[in-house]
This record gives sequence, C-alpha cells and structure tokens, in this order.
Amino acid sequence: MKIGIPKENKILEGRVGLVPEACAELVRAGHDLLLEQGAGVLSGYTDQQYQQLGVSIVPTAADVYAQADMIIKVKEPWGEEVKLLQQRHLLFCFLHLAANPELATQLQDIGLTAVAFETVEAQGSLPLLAPMSDIAGRVAAQVGAHLLHQPSGGRGVLLGGLPAAERGHAVVIGAGVAGSNAAGMLAAIGARVTVFDRLREKLSQARELGNNVSALYPYHDAIEEAVCDADLLIGAVLIPGAKTPHIVSRAMVKNMKNRSVIIDISVDQGGCVETIRPTDYQDPTYLDEEVIHFGVSNMPGAVPRSASQALSAAILPYTLQLASGHWKGQQELLKGINIEAGQLVHPGLKEALA
Repeated sequence: MKIGIPKENKILEGRVGLVPEACAELVRAGHDLLLEQGAGVLSGYTDQQYQQLGVSIVPTAADVYAQADMIIKVKEPWGEEVKLLQQRHLLFCFLHLAANPELATQLQDIGLTAVAFETVEAQGSLPLLAPMSDIAGRVAAQVGAHLLHQPSGGRGVLLGGLPAAERGHAVVIGAGVAGSNAAGMLAAIGARVTVFDRLREKLSQARELGNNVSALYPYHDAIEEAVCDADLLIGAVLIPGAKTPHIVSRAMVKNMKNRSVIIDISVDQGGCVETIRPTDYQDPTYLDEEVIHFGVSNMPGAVPRSASQALSAAILPYTLQLASGHWKGQQELLKGINIEAGQLVHPGLKEALA
C-alpha cells in the first residue's frame, strides 16, 4: 500500500504522523512511504533521516494525497487539507468528530473511510489515545502552575506552597489517563489536590499519589464546593466517541477566585467546563468570569518530539494491520472506524451527531 504522511497544518503543531523508525518497519513490510517535505522537522527529524530508511520525500501535501491510498497524520484534517481527501483514501488520525459535525459531514460527502485514533479500543482501554493523554495531563499541570504566576496574569500562587505559605488547591475532574497524570504531577510538587471520578478503583489509585490528595465521588455539590475553592481546575472527562458533557457550569466558574486557572483537556471533545472554547498555542488563553481559561486543543503539540515518538510506537501495529488490507475482522480496529465508505458507523458518534 502507498502510505502518505502530510505535514501537520494546525497552528504550532509540530508532531508528525510517523517517526523514521516506524516508517522503516512499514518499508520492511513491503509498503511505499511518502512524506511531505519538512513534515518531521519540528519533531527533530530531517527529510534525509526518512530518505535513508526508504521513504520518498514529496514537495507538497497535494502530492501526498494524490499518490497515497492511506493517509496517516496526527490531528484531524483542517482548512484546505480537507479538499485534498478522496473517496479512495483510508484516513487514520485523531478526529474528535463528536465536537466537529461540520468535518463529519465533509468526510461523509467525500465517501472515504476514517479510523480515529481516539476510538480504537482494546480490552476496555484506548491504546492510541493513552500516550497523548499521558502528555496532556502532564502538560496541563505544568502550564497550570505557570499560569498561576503573577507575570502570566494569575493569582500569584505557588501550588506546592512553602514554610509559612499555604499550598495551592488543584482540582482534577476525571481520573482517567490524562487526569491521573495531571494529579500525579500536582501531588509531586506538593499541591493540595482533589480528584473526582465515579470509579472506586480510580479513586483508590488517586489516593495512593500521596497524603496531599483527596479522591471523591463527583456529587454535584462536592464539585461545586471544590471548584469554588480551586486555584487550578483541570477538566479531564472522556466519553469515547461522544461529546463531553458540561460538568462545571458557568455559575460555578463565576464563583471561582479571580485570576484562578481552568485547563480543560477535553476541549477537543466539546469540553467539560461550560465556559471553555478551543484555542491554540499562538493565543492559548482568555479571561472569562475573571478566570484564566486555557483551551488549547492540541496540548501534546507543545512537545512534538516526545509526542511523536510515543504516538508512533502506539499506532505502528495498527498501521501494519490497516496497510495489510486484512483488518476488517480486527475488533479493536472495528471500534476505531468512525466513517466507512461515507457512512457514519460508530454508535457513540451517531448518537452524538443525531
């Protein structure tokens, strides 16, 4: 199969669909790899590194799409890129269509088949989303601590506190992969951390992060009280293939401390905070109800080398299956299909877009 890797075109997105080592595995399996010139540069990989491993370098994205049968990228098609997709294409990337009905309609009209990283499921887990959730959770904690600094517009709070100064309060809603990573970093720097989740197993794991971590069931009143007291609120709620419900209302945000910080990792699925909206790394924050909001929808893009390495390792086995052409019986990949030959097929997505 001819596999194309275009350069990511979202603002300040430096990740690449496959690192050179992953491409080499596909070449060894007999596939032809096409890379848009410069696609790996922001992740620290030169065109020459790809070429040495048997990858063909082509000048433009249009060349990639015109020649390839399968397209592997990181973020969903955006802008003029959508017009380059064709009915014969097998698209394999993050899609988050529940929060983007316009793109869902465009892909249906093209008539292609699209497999979304975020809905590939194996034994109840999301193996292709997990590495990016690892990163997003950690980045959220780092960015949140920085945004609380007074020169960044924040309250001037050191989350870990110090002798004679109280600890900052960080609230994490959702203790999945992203939330647990955020909570782990916040606990490690000494913040007072409150984690909410519905599953007792996840709450038990959160408590093990340290004596400075409280793990609670997400009763409405408990969330409202914690949000009101928070210096940093991180939303990390995920319903695979579906739009994220609003757990934190505007009224709750209005009661937060002035210049406290909200980071909603689930923004690319609609967000679990009512006042959140997507932003990018060029203009990442905005003020609403006197609270700093960070809504970057490609948070792992800040660390493209680490992110590309982790993502490539996760998607390579599935890429090999897809490229072989014998994947329709693979249950994990079946759950990843969002659109098949122009038809919306993922149950959660169909419900969300109904």
